[in-house]
Amino acid sequence: MTLFTDMCDSVLNESIIGRARQAGKVEINTVDIRDFSIDKHRHVDDKPYGGGNGMVMLAEPIYRCYNSICEQIGKRPHLVYMTPQGKTLTQQRVKELSKLDNIVILCGHYEGVDERVIDELQPEEISIGDYVLTGGELPALILADSISRMLDGVLSNDECFEEESHYNSLLEYPQYTHPAVWNGREVPEVLLSGHHQNVDKWRRKQSIKRTYERRPDMLENAELTKDDLKYIEELKS
Repeated sequence: MTLFTDMCDSVLNESIIGRARQAGKVEINTVDIRDFSIDKHRHVDDKPYGGGNGMVMLAEPIYRCYNSICEQIGKRPHLVYMTPQGKTLTQQRVKELSKLDNIVILCGHYEGVDERVIDELQPEEISIGDYVLTGGELPALILADSISRMLDGVLSNDECFEEESHYNSLLEYPQYTHPAVWNGREVPEVLLSGHHQNVDKWRRKQSIKRTYERRPDMLENAELTKDDLKYIEELKS
């Protein structure tokens, strides 16, 4: 639900998500809130009561837009409102949302939306970080991308995301490609050995090491083996 459908479609039609949409692996529709304005000039905003800068999005067009979507799919789908006041998006929440059949994402703009439509619809409020953007479209695209790529058939296989940063509360290990030597810097020898078990052990240690050094808070939620815990103790020393 947005005021800028072309902006959203231009991103969603590209790369992996664009191909997944074409192949029917995921259905993403952009709905113009202006189509649900209650006057001939298609107004969707007005000055805030009490004064202040900027404009506030009207409650009625948003309400009508959401209800129209509900009628189309025959039920009330989970509604998410992208706002810097929401809970910060995590990979765990992405995994949970990816299991839902339908999600509607509301993109705010200007100085936000009339609080009464938030009170009426009770959306889940999600933030992508402690900063402010000009609108909710970019955060909504981030949410749509992060959820879509976890759906069956969107990526080539589950390992494409299961080994990535944050999926298992660990940061991803460093990656290398050709050539084997670049600017005097060599690819770690273990990656050239062809010994898959040793490669897996090296990658696991590198993931733990990176997480310990850069995001030690994540280790609290990671599933760690005895060998992992022993390695963390070695890193501490």
